[in-house]
Amino acid sequence: MGLFGRDKTMMVAPGDALAGREVEMAVPEAHFVNGNPLKPPFPDGMQQIMVGMGCFWGAERVFWQAPGVFTTAVGYAAGFTPNPSYQEVCTGLTGHNEVVLAVFDPSATSYERMLALFWENHDPTQGMRQGNDVGTQYRSGIYYFDEVQRAAAEASRNRFAPRLRDAGYGEVTTEIIAASPFYYAEDYHQQYLAKIPNGYCGLGGTGVTCPVGVAVD
Repeated sequence: MGLFGRDKTMMVAPGDALAGREVEMAVPEAHFVNGNPLKPPFPDGMQQIMVGMGCFWGAERVFWQAPGVFTTAVGYAAGFTPNPSYQEVCTGLTGHNEVVLAVFDPSATSYERMLALFWENHDPTQGMRQGNDVGTQYRSGIYYFDEVQRAAAEASRNRFAPRLRDAGYGEVTTEIIAASPFYYAEDYHQQYLAKIPNGYCGLGGTGVTCPVGVAVD
């Protein structure tokens, strides 16, 4: 099917994805808000979380404002097209999600607290959309870097899902899968809401809090 009339809530097949390119996206060296590096190497001992919560502008702000976060960046992951552009991702033909990569100091915060920010600041029950933003690039996702993160992500989902149901929401649709390559988004997307304070956000939570560090039966 051609681009026009295509259902953007349907994941593209790998063989139908756009070809992409070998050249990486050029991004600033420093974070617009805190001045820390946007790209590795990061200081020893730092950990990372990568998530999709809908439009990445608002999602990134949630994390750069959080205690213990060293740096953040927005980009594309969990798709098929290497080094995609924003325009390509918006077609739905790359398979990518709009994601935030947050680098944090585990002595000042924790992966579990980062996960709580994820769950509390968007609606993880909407499938291939977030509010008025519709398409596979707006799906809810947690992309783990090791088995410890996988277990923590699944445990946090299992704690949070009953609270959502009790509040009248549907089933969690968040994908929890191994992290694929993270492709940095264009310069103007990085820390967008610090550069354009009144810019579009599109992010809204459910009002339901996620318990942190509670044992799962």
